[in-house]
Amino acid sequence: METFEAIFNRRSIRKYSDKPISEDIRTELLKAAMYAPSARNYRSWQFIVIDDRKMLDDLSALHPYAKMLKQAPLAILVCGDKSIEPEEGYNAVNCSAATQNILLAAHAMGLGSVWLGVYPREARMKDIAAYLKLPAHIMPINLIALGYPDEVKTKPERFEEEKVHLNGW
Repeated sequence: METFEAIFNRRSIRKYSDKPISEDIRTELLKAAMYAPSARNYRSWQFIVIDDRKMLDDLSALHPYAKMLKQAPLAILVCGDKSIEPEEGYNAVNCSAATQNILLAAHAMGLGSVWLGVYPREARMKDIAAYLKLPAHIMPINLIALGYPDEVKTKPERFEEEKVHLNGW
C-alpha cells in the first residue's frame, strides 16, 4: 500500500469479523512497531499480545472505551519500560510512535484497528497493570484492538489550513 494512501484512508475500526489473525501477521505488526523512531533511540517499548478470549472480554470491562475488544480477536498493549527510559513523557511518545506504526501496518495488511488510550489515566493504567501483572517498571501506554474489519468508514477531510503557522504564531 502506498504511504499516503495508508495515512489518509486508515480509520478507527470497532467492528470485526471472527477471522483470526495469523502469527505471521502479528510478527509483522510488532516488527513495524519496533521500527518507530524513539527518543535517544532507546526503543523503550515492550509489547503484550493478547488473543485469549476471556482476557479480551475482561479488558473490555476495565477500559471505558474498549467494548470492541469483545469482538476483536487480538489486542496489543504497548508499554513503556522505565528501566530503559526513566522519563515518563519519553515513554509515552516512544510508545505512541510505535502505536501509529502498528495502526498503519494493520491497515496496509487489510486489518482494522483502534487506538485505546491508557496513559495518562492513572485508574486505567493501574487496573490494566494489575490485571496483566505488569512489573513496577512497565507502564501501560496504549491498547490496540485488531481484527478483520466488519465495517467500512469513509475518508473525512481533515486538513485545516487555519492550524498551520509559518515561522511563528
